[in-house]
Amino acid sequence: MRHGKKHNHLGRTTSHRKAMLANMASSLITHKRITTTLAKAKALRVYVEPIITKSKNDTTHSRRTVFAYLKDKEVVTELFRDVAAKVANRPGGYTRIIKLNNRLGDNAEMALIELVDYNEVYGKDTAAAEKKTTRRGRSKAKKADAPAAEVKEETAPVAEVKEEVAEEAAPEAPAADDAEEQKA
Repeated sequence: MRHGKKHNHLGRTTSHRKAMLANMASSLITHKRITTTLAKAKALRVYVEPIITKSKNDTTHSRRTVFAYLKDKEVVTELFRDVAAKVANRPGGYTRIIKLNNRLGDNAEMALIELVDYNEVYGKDTAAAEKKTTRRGRSKAKKADAPAAEVKEETAPVAEVKEEVAEEAAPEAPAADDAEEQKA
């Protein structure tokens, strides 16, 4: 059972794990993407996303708090100057984990972890194409009803024509039935 297990220990002591995650977070912020094992990538996401959130508020206290985690002055400067400006409007989810093929040596599951706003493949073109929508249905329903009413008015004469054609065809059908009855 996993009662009270809040994070993966990754088979390391606490000091080793903290140092490793600090180094990986520094590399991620510097290079914008790194390749590592899937377990380390998931642990790194939990470690680095609160740090990026803290970097949105550029105060001395937040800089000192982030420095306590990252332990690299240049990386902290880059985080607050470049990365924080890119993620200012994003409400979380700053990293993306993409699974890769297993490693040849030990068949470990590999993954690519990257900062979402620095990916060139999923560029600004797709983000600009999507229009921000609200989750309220009333305003859309009112707008949708107005054009639908206009369409119904246009299609009404077509329906009347179809009814007239059906009425004209209806008398012919009983005549055919009478002809069949006379033959029998």
